[in-house]
Amino acid sequence: MSTATAPEALEARLEALESRIAYQEHWLDTLDEAVATQERRLARLERINDLMQQKLRDQQQALQEGDAAQPRPEDELPPHY
Repeated sequence: MSTATAPEALEARLEALESRIAYQEHWLDTLDEAVATQERRLARLERINDLMQQKLRDQQQALQEGDAAQPRPEDELPPHY
């Protein structure tokens, strides 16, 4: 390698490294946005899940209260009494 081409080779390597860094920074920004989007979506789904669980508990409680309010067959008096 001659001394005249050494600076050119060094400059080419430097440009290649700068290009790789720019590409990696772009991908990091893209991944960061994807993670942020997924985090927002997960938070929304967790809220929906909590609401659905509460609705199921409320419905189950309403069914239990409805069952308690209705007389059961064993609570009724036979017709001959």
